[in-house]
Amino acid sequence: MRVVLAEDLFLLRDGLVRMLEAFDFEIAAAVESGPELSKALAELEPDVAVVDVRLPPSHTDEGLQCALAARRARPGLPVLVLSQHVEQLYARELLADGNGGVGYLLKDRVFDAEQFVDAVRRVAAGGTAMDPTVIQQLLTRRSGNEPLGALTPREREVLELMAQGRSNAAIAAQLVVTERAIAKHTSNIFAKLGLPVSDDDNRRVLAVLAFLDQGR
Repeated sequence: MRVVLAEDLFLLRDGLVRMLEAFDFEIAAAVESGPELSKALAELEPDVAVVDVRLPPSHTDEGLQCALAARRARPGLPVLVLSQHVEQLYARELLADGNGGVGYLLKDRVFDAEQFVDAVRRVAAGGTAMDPTVIQQLLTRRSGNEPLGALTPREREVLELMAQGRSNAAIAAQLVVTERAIAKHTSNIFAKLGLPVSDDDNRRVLAVLAFLDQGR
């Protein structure tokens, strides 16, 4: 799997390259600025891009904007964005086109190799990988919402994992219950939130995130 990596800090960029290579990813390019990222994405057509939000020369959201422009030029290009801080706007911009193949993680997550690599693979496969902290903030902001208040504590656990991009099987494994039990919980969650039931993992993640992001 070919990866274009964009990170302006040399030590972190080098560490990410070594980590990804250790998990059998091929690094097509490792760049440090927005213009270099745009060029690499256009010319190399990677399987997935791993991009720091803030890149030179602007050091604002140049990495994110380069990645979004590349997705417009090549719809469905998988992009995993890394950020130092939680910015819900970044998540909204990534999810705006309603397609999969997107992820948003805090940089702290890259120090957990398995979690980081799982997110890269999930995004590359067309799925969605959202940082648990982002999901927690969305849930907290909507905690007074009547439909969310109707969820049981277990349903809220399942909802949080679902919103991160986890499949029923993965949620069942993490909560140490049967997949059938998780299917029942997800059915109840969708009914209480007034969302259409879907067997497609990515569609249901997008539906949940759209619900949580209402009324921002």
